[in-house]
Amino acid sequence: MLDQTKKDQTNGLPTGATRFAEPGVPVIRGVNWAGFLALYWKEVRRFFKVQLQTVWAPSITTLLFLVIFTVAMGRGDRTVLGVPFADFIAPGLICMGMLQNAFANSSFSMLVGKIQGTIIDYLTPPLSVGELLAALVTASMTRAVLVGSAVWLAMFLWPGVHVGVEHWWAVLWFGIMGSAMLSFLGVLTSIWAEKFDHAAAVTNFVVAPLALLSGTFYSIDRLSPAFQAVSHANPFFYAISGFRYGFLGVADSPIMVGAMVLLAINIGLALICYFLLKSGWKIKS
Repeated sequence: MLDQTKKDQTNGLPTGATRFAEPGVPVIRGVNWAGFLALYWKEVRRFFKVQLQTVWAPSITTLLFLVIFTVAMGRGDRTVLGVPFADFIAPGLICMGMLQNAFANSSFSMLVGKIQGTIIDYLTPPLSVGELLAALVTASMTRAVLVGSAVWLAMFLWPGVHVGVEHWWAVLWFGIMGSAMLSFLGVLTSIWAEKFDHAAAVTNFVVAPLALLSGTFYSIDRLSPAFQAVSHANPFFYAISGFRYGFLGVADSPIMVGAMVLLAINIGLALICYFLLKSGWKIKS
C-alpha cells in the first residue's frame, strides 16, 4: 500500500500528470490573437515578397493616369468644383488604386489555396470564422494603405499637383471603408471562384467598370440626370467622393450619406462572408 501511486486528491490523476481538456471544449477562450496575427502577417508577407508587383507597379500605373489626364491632354487651365483639374483627380486616383488592390489581394488568398490544394492551411488552424475573415480583410486593407501611401507620396512630389489634406477624418474613414468594402468583395470572390478566370471576370466586368465610372475623372454634376442616378447607385462613387472631400474640402455627393452607405454595405458584406465561410460553401466540399 505504501508504494501505491499517489493520486491527486482534486482530480484523481497521478501526481504530476497533465490533464487534457474534454473533447469539444475550447482551450482558447475569447479572441485567439496569436492565431489572428499569425495569419495576418502570413498574408502581408505573401504580397510583400513581390512588392514590385503588388505595391509599386499599381502605384506607377495610377501615376500614369495622372500624367495622361494632366500633361498629355494639355488642359492646365481646366477647373472642376472650383479647383484645378489635376488637384481634382489626384485624390480619386489614390482611392481608386487602394480599392483595386484591396480586391486583388483578398480575391487571391483562398482562391490560390483551392487551386493548389493548400486551402486546408486556412481551415485547420484554431481560428474562428470571424478571426479568419478579419485576418484576410485587414491584410488586404494593409496592401491598400501601402499602395495609397506610395501614390500619395509620388503625387505630393509631382509638380503642379497639390494633395494636402484638409479633413483627416474623411480621408481615414472613406479610405478604410472603401478598402474594407473591396476586401470583403474579394473574399466573396475567392469563396465563389474555382479558377483564376472567375476572379479575373469579376475584376474586368465588375470592379474595373465601377472604378472607372465612379467620378474619378469627372464631376457627376455635368452628367445627365439618368447617369447621375446611375452614379449614385455605384458604391465606388461614395468612397472616392468622400475621399476627395478629405483633400479638397469639396465634393459632389452628400458626405454623411456616403459615409453611412459604405458602413451599411460593409456590414452586409461582412455578414455574407461570415455565413458563407461558416457553411463551408465551395471550400469544404
